[in-house]
Amino acid sequence: MASVKVFLSPFLRTRQVLNICSRPSTTVCNCKPTPLIRRNEVLCLKLYRPYSSVEAAEESSEDSLFKWFLLLIPVTAFGLGTWQVQRRKWKLKLIEELQARSTAEPVSLPTDPFTLNDLEYRRVKVRGYFDHSKELYILPRTMVDADREARDAGRLSSSGESGANVITPFYCTDLGIRILVNRGFVPKNKVRPETRQKGQITDEIELVGLVRLTENRRPFMPHNNEEKNNWYYRDVDAMSRVVETEPIFIDSDMSSTIPGGPIGGQTRVTLRNEHMQYIITWYGLCAATTYLWYAKFVRRLPF
Repeated sequence: MASVKVFLSPFLRTRQVLNICSRPSTTVCNCKPTPLIRRNEVLCLKLYRPYSSVEAAEESSEDSLFKWFLLLIPVTAFGLGTWQVQRRKWKLKLIEELQARSTAEPVSLPTDPFTLNDLEYRRVKVRGYFDHSKELYILPRTMVDADREARDAGRLSSSGESGANVITPFYCTDLGIRILVNRGFVPKNKVRPETRQKGQITDEIELVGLVRLTENRRPFMPHNNEEKNNWYYRDVDAMSRVVETEPIFIDSDMSSTIPGGPIGGQTRVTLRNEHMQYIITWYGLCAATTYLWYAKFVRRLPF
């Protein structure tokens, strides 16, 4: 093996060179004896050597690839922030449409299921009477109260009283069909019909309400128990099958409230809208990572 010069200049006071060879012991060697020399072969140490042009080019290429790869982080964050801006516009427009539906003049209830699918939150009017012998109960529920909910905003728990929404079959005399009507909220000590006989009206009435569709079961929410008449979420098809009505469901408005009976108007016309938080998060991440990238690869600031 050819002798290799090892520069120990960064670590030794004297800048000496160790010559290391692998000649047989019988051959005359000009190497100065050092503790590193063995009989037949000596290890070569090289603690410092300058980079070759090829190695420098390879390292420069790797740095360039890494630099542009890191640039994907702020670019992606900017794209997600812009997407959330568009999502927020869409959500605000949808909320406006729902509020307009819920405050528009009521129309006659259509019986076509395909038409009803496009009319959620639309005000409709029907005429007929209730069948109180087949009440259903969605529980637990708290009464919808905009003023109270505004006061409780940000609290971990609500101060509202727990109870149930009373769902009663309603025979529409003008349409000749039976539908489901959410009469409204009752406290838990008034869930049983005999505790609110005054509100169990039997006369034919005209009712105004909002069309509602089946809601999805939320994570960790119990399953509906048809046998025990315990309903935790609105399943229009299952409810209509149990009480033998058409799969049509409306929430009665506040004007339907009868003294001693359920309190109507239990519809929350709102949608979850947290897009502004996402916009701030993504654009903030974009700004922070853009600055770090600029400082590292443009200004060459040490980190």
